[in-house]
Amino acid sequence: MLILKDLNLSYGDTKVLDDFNLAISPGEIVAVLGPSGCGKTSLLNILAGLVRHFTGDVTLNGEPIDNKQKTIGFIAQDYGLLPWMTVYQNIVLPLKVKGLSVKNYKDRVSDLLNALDISHLKARYPLSLSGGQRQRVAIASAFLLDLDLLLMDEPFSALDQMTKEATQNLFFRIWQARKPTTIFITHSIDEAVFMGQKIVLMSKPPGSILNIMENPTFGQPDARASEAFAGVCRQIRTLIESKWEGEWVK
Repeated sequence: MLILKDLNLSYGDTKVLDDFNLAISPGEIVAVLGPSGCGKTSLLNILAGLVRHFTGDVTLNGEPIDNKQKTIGFIAQDYGLLPWMTVYQNIVLPLKVKGLSVKNYKDRVSDLLNALDISHLKARYPLSLSGGQRQRVAIASAFLLDLDLLLMDEPFSALDQMTKEATQNLFFRIWQARKPTTIFITHSIDEAVFMGQKIVLMSKPPGSILNIMENPTFGQPDARASEAFAGVCRQIRTLIESKWEGEWVK
């Protein structure tokens, strides 16, 4: 269980998070939806151990979260790949960071390459790949280790719609095999409804919880084409139009 209790964060005189409280069950994927500047990325940075000057408590399975003791994956909007390394070298980099033997993970690397259809790209460099291909490499790298927590910061937002949906489907195949506890940040309503088992709506700055919704369409085949999916999207739009005073959300 991941528990965030009474989180507060400020940068100088600017308050970013205001008494943020959230509990996430093991193996749950939670989409966090909110307007620009509401603290979504700051929330991930706290969980990743990049921001430490917050107040409140963050615990994972009853212990204070520690990125040195826990295995935390991160899939970023800009893919997070090192341009001077090949696809294969980028994928196995987490093993080297943890001091683990690449040889012992040979089969897992091969399985991920095949599942994500990037085996033929392993000797190429990131700058020679399309956005969708780079994102699949980032997914493979994140899932190579057994994760305690997976953090995702708008990882599909730079992709065109067709590539985005195909990459999201591939991601789910990999995710469902292991189901790491996951927090997914987005500013897109449709993406939140497709990706989130639970959907957390954040307030306008400073960020706090506006609403938490269970998603009845999560995991359903062809969910995007269903009336239930459209209904959840409409429900969220109605709520944010009343609470965010017309601020645009995709």
